[in-house]
Amino acid sequence: MFRWMEKMTGGGTQPTPLSAQEIFWSWCGSFLGIGAVAVLHERVLAPHDLIMIIGSFGASAVLIYGAITSPLAQPRNLLGGHLLSGLVGVGVYQTLGQFPWLAAALAVSLAIVVMQMTRTLHPPGGATALIAIIGSDEVHALGWLYPVVPAFSGALVMLLVALLVNNLAPARRYPLYW
Repeated sequence: MFRWMEKMTGGGTQPTPLSAQEIFWSWCGSFLGIGAVAVLHERVLAPHDLIMIIGSFGASAVLIYGAITSPLAQPRNLLGGHLLSGLVGVGVYQTLGQFPWLAAALAVSLAIVVMQMTRTLHPPGGATALIAIIGSDEVHALGWLYPVVPAFSGALVMLLVALLVNNLAPARRYPLYW
């Protein structure tokens, strides 16, 4: 028991503080990436009763603009994680949506397994799967379109912004791999 408690004391070193330039580029990327997805939602898709922006994109922005060297932030993880998790979420909702607690737990845990098996682990993907379960009637009405619009297409827009902004900064390089 004591050994288990000992594991929770940490003991590692904290990361070094980021430079003002690094923080600036993270801000620019996240502002432009989320802004682009939100504008597409508001001006292009919302008039057609489609959505483009989901909550999990906020967490994706943290990774692809603020932690660009993380394996979890690479394009394969971003795109695959959202697409596959969206598919899992919709499948679980359509099968077990009448049991929200079970559907929520199953969608997130299955999404993790699918992402791990496909080497596309992207933590916001768990939220993408969960949104398919707990989302609004508008989300549920999308059905099998949800993994494509908004999950994959919104992530793709954010990736395009990440490729542009992260490589404008002299000290940044994104992606590390595809």
